[in-house]
Amino acid sequence: MATTHAHLRIHEGPVARTQHEILPEDAALLSDERKVELIASRFREIMLILGLDLQDENLIDTPHNVAKMYVQETFRGLNPANKPAVTLFDNKYDYNQILIVKDITLYSLCAHHFMPIIGRVNVGYISSGKVIGLSKINRLVQYYASRPQVPESLISQIAEGLKEALDTEDIAITIDATYLCVASRGVEDTHSSSITAHYGGRFKNMETRNSFIHSLEEAS
Repeated sequence: MATTHAHLRIHEGPVARTQHEILPEDAALLSDERKVELIASRFREIMLILGLDLQDENLIDTPHNVAKMYVQETFRGLNPANKPAVTLFDNKYDYNQILIVKDITLYSLCAHHFMPIIGRVNVGYISSGKVIGLSKINRLVQYYASRPQVPESLISQIAEGLKEALDTEDIAITIDATYLCVASRGVEDTHSSSITAHYGGRFKNMETRNSFIHSLEEAS
């Protein structure tokens, strides 16, 4: 099946590209269905190169399954159309203390090897006069996690997304995650984890920051 279309073009930059390569701006023009079709075709080629028998009943549907998973689940955060809609509500109770959503489940893939990242995210914020439905914080975290990530980019994207959604700089985030590219290959260290933190606005003040950290420790 031909995979070259008129809008898929050769990049004339310093790195030569083939006619079958899709540039980032081209990908935005593709439907999810077309992305699944193209990825399945490429993944099938990878499996054949590895010497796998695609007539095996356990493998025959794998290219399509992987492609569908990539587009609809694992990397759904690459499509801006999947960004959760956020509605703010008046803080009618005048709650001006730290609100914390603790232990948000994190699943992502490392940008270097596409190996899983598994961990927990803690988010704290101080209302600017508006509040957000708690589940929206989880959804925003999961949206930004559904991309190839490294620790620094992951926490930065979550922080900027939450600041925009909550209309405040007063955001605190900690992430404790295990990177399977470390645990299952290379150094094969199954016990270490990576901890990253972001403190914005009033959380740059040590007393406010310590209050956030203390609340997390008390809830453990």
